[in-house]
Amino acid sequence: MPAPIVALLTDFGTADAYVASMKGVTLGICPDATIVDITHEIAPQNVPQGAFVLHTAHSSFPKGTIFVAVVDPGVGTQRRTLAVQTRDYRFVAPDNGLLTYLAREHLPQEAPKEKLFAPYQAPMPPGWSAVALTRPTFWRQPVSATFHGRDIFAPVAAHLAQGVPLEELGKPATTLTVLHVPQPVRVGEMLKGIVLHVDRFGNLVTNVPAALVDGKRVRVQVGTTTIKGLSATYGEGRGLVALVGSHGYLEVAMVGGSAARTLGIGVGEGVEVGAG
Repeated sequence: MPAPIVALLTDFGTADAYVASMKGVTLGICPDATIVDITHEIAPQNVPQGAFVLHTAHSSFPKGTIFVAVVDPGVGTQRRTLAVQTRDYRFVAPDNGLLTYLAREHLPQEAPKEKLFAPYQAPMPPGWSAVALTRPTFWRQPVSATFHGRDIFAPVAAHLAQGVPLEELGKPATTLTVLHVPQPVRVGEMLKGIVLHVDRFGNLVTNVPAALVDGKRVRVQVGTTTIKGLSATYGEGRGLVALVGSHGYLEVAMVGGSAARTLGIGVGEGVEVGAG
């Protein structure tokens, strides 16, 4: 059997021992595990960013991978901790919206919310199974009130990698906290969306999927700037360009620079796409 893969995503950075501690606990329980770092550079406590990055990375991994996602501003409070089994993967994370993008494609369109990324409770997607982590037998003891990544999430993931069944880890969970992420809306001939994510290059990633974009006739407006047509690459053209990124969403980039810095805008900014 191939070695189990445990993939980590956190906002811990690498200056401290937090990530190393999680890896040490994991290997102490499952020495055969292959541990992969997705990133530890999620902005501190930025759950929406962590959710987006987890979404864009997870499908590149082999089926059966166990993901440990720890962006957890509510650590030590009454928020739930979950282990979730989807069709192809398992996830261990706080129940705070980190699994939003993974779940939303399987859920009915939610009622409109007033605030971007507002959390709400949704039913567990069809075909998913989940448990709230209520069995201390599978935790590291003593449990720190401020470091559940080391004391709960890492050991639970390691036990899953060792073959412990999901249902042994806690009580069944039938709901999931997800964040309000609006779909683009068509108004007449115009498609209105928003910027969902700004990557480290300053590219403005929108919520407009590639399937809704006609590259030959498109006109993209973000802020007060209008871009005509789609580029195929980041180096094509001059100045600000619009293109479909590797994640499958329309984005705005600055050739050789940062679109976010050039335009002075970020997450939540409106985007309009129409015939060019």
